[in-house]
Amino acid sequence: MTTGGAMTGEMADGAAAWSEIVSAEPEFAARVQERFGAFEHHVLGTLRKDGAPRLTCLEADFRFGELWLGMMPGSRKALDLRRDPRFSLHANPGPGTDTAGGDVRVSGRAVEVTDPEVVARYAAAVRPPEPFHLFRAELTEMVRTSIGDPYVVLETWRPGRPLRTVRRKSDDSPPEVR
Repeated sequence: MTTGGAMTGEMADGAAAWSEIVSAEPEFAARVQERFGAFEHHVLGTLRKDGAPRLTCLEADFRFGELWLGMMPGSRKALDLRRDPRFSLHANPGPGTDTAGGDVRVSGRAVEVTDPEVVARYAAAVRPPEPFHLFRAELTEMVRTSIGDPYVVLETWRPGRPLRTVRRKSDDSPPEVR
C-alpha cells in the first residue's frame, strides 16, 4: 500500500494519523512524543514471513503532523512491513531503571510512502542516507506506563475513544479507572 502524503480525518479500520492524536489528546500526545524524543533509537517490532516477531532498532521521526519510519533499502524490517504493515514501536527506556517519562509504546500500520514529492520533502528536512524506504504510521493504539507514587499509571489511547487511565497500587485494592 502506498500513499502520497498526510491524511486527515480518521483513517480506515480505526487508525489515526499523528496530527489527529495531537488534536484529540494534546497533553497525552506531547508526553508520548517527548518520551520518543529523549533518545534517538527505539525498538520496532514487525512480523516475519512465518509470523514470528522481529525486533530491530529504528529512529522515529515526528514531522509534518505525522510519525515517520525511515529504513535502509531492502532491510528486513522494510520487507516485513511491505508484506504485513502491522507494527509496534517501543520508546527506548534509556539507561538505568527509572524509565523517566514513562514506558511508551505505539502500535498500528505502516504505510509506505512512494510519492516523489513527499519523499523529497522528507529527505530535504531530515537528510537521511539515500536511497531509503519511508513509511507513515497509522496508529491504532498508544500506551504509556508510569509511576505516580503510590500508583502504577497505565494510560491507553485508541482512535475514537477517550484516553483511558488506570491507576493501580501494589496491593489487593481495586484499580482506579478513568
